[in-house]
Amino acid sequence: MTDGPAAVNRLVRQMARGQDAAMTPVVRSLSAFFLLAACGPMTIYHRPGVPVSRMQSDSTKCEVRALKDAPVANQIRQYPPIYHPGGQVCDGAGNCRVWPGYWTDGGFYTVDVNRELRARVMDLCMAERGYRPVSLPTCPASVRAAVPPGQTKILPEITETSCVIRHDDGSWQIVTPIKATASKKG
Repeated sequence: MTDGPAAVNRLVRQMARGQDAAMTPVVRSLSAFFLLAACGPMTIYHRPGVPVSRMQSDSTKCEVRALKDAPVANQIRQYPPIYHPGGQVCDGAGNCRVWPGYWTDGGFYTVDVNRELRARVMDLCMAERGYRPVSLPTCPASVRAAVPPGQTKILPEITETSCVIRHDDGSWQIVTPIKATASKKG
C-alpha cells in the first residue's frame, strides 16, 4: 500500500501533462502572432495623395459593407480526442498496480466560414474606391533614428525603399529613404 501515493501522483502528473499539451500549441501560436504583428510588415489600403483620415473612413464603410454582405458565420468544431496510455507501478515484491488508459476530448474551436469571403468583399469595395492593398516593411533602426518623429497625414507615393515606423500610440509614419547614388567623375 506504500506505492499508493506515488501511483496517484504519477497519474495526476500524467493528466496535467495531457491538459498542458492541449493548450501549449494555442499559447505558442498566440504569442508568436503578437510578437510578429509588432515587428512584421504593415498592410494598409493605399491611394497616393489621399488623407489618412479619408482612407480610414473609406475602410470603415467597406468593413460595414463586407460585414453585411458576408456576415460572421461561426461553426463550432472539435479537435480529435487524445488517448493517454495506462500505466503500471510495481513494488520490490513484484506486486503491481495497473491503471487503464483513458481518452480526453481534444477541445473545441470556432471557425468563421465567411472570413475569407468577407476579406474579398472588403478588398473589392476598397478597389472600387481606388485603393490597393500595400504591405510595407518596418523601417530599420538606422532610418528610424534619422527621421524626425511624425505621423503620416496624407498617403505618399510608395517606392521599393518605402518602409513604415510604428509609434506606441498606434499611429504610423511612412518613410521613403533616398538611396545613395555613386557619383561619377568625369
